[in-house]
Amino acid sequence: MEHVRVDDVDSWMSPASAKRPLSNALGAEDVTVNHFELAPGEAFAFGHHRHADQEEVFHVLEGTATFEVGDPRAGDPERVTVDPGEAVRFAAGEWQRGVNEGDERVVALAIGAPASMGETTILRDCADCDDVTAQAVQPTDDGDALATACEDCGAETGRFD
Repeated sequence: MEHVRVDDVDSWMSPASAKRPLSNALGAEDVTVNHFELAPGEAFAFGHHRHADQEEVFHVLEGTATFEVGDPRAGDPERVTVDPGEAVRFAAGEWQRGVNEGDERVVALAIGAPASMGETTILRDCADCDDVTAQAVQPTDDGDALATACEDCGAETGRFD
């Protein structure tokens, strides 16, 4: 048995938000559990994405999270709001993007199984390509943050401190 206090697990998101990998702290091998605290405007991930081999469940504890479901290149994705005490499930391979569009913090648990996501595909708007394109996540030149870059043209599309 392993036991951990959520606030004692290091976060790797911006100071306004937090992502705490509880499964790492607990030594979980078959499931991934992340505790999120999102400030208004913050998202759960780098953009619309899908995990080839992992299903995910998001359980909202506080605030309201808005999820976009579906490939954004195919038109307007379906939007689903998830309130406190509610949960939403995404099948392996299903496109998703979750964001805090409200004025209050969102606190949620993200649970994924199996622990290995398999291949993850990320889509974001690329101003240089004037299109939604596949993205790579990489360290910034100074190594202090992560950035997304368009796989078509190489332009940086976002920085995540």
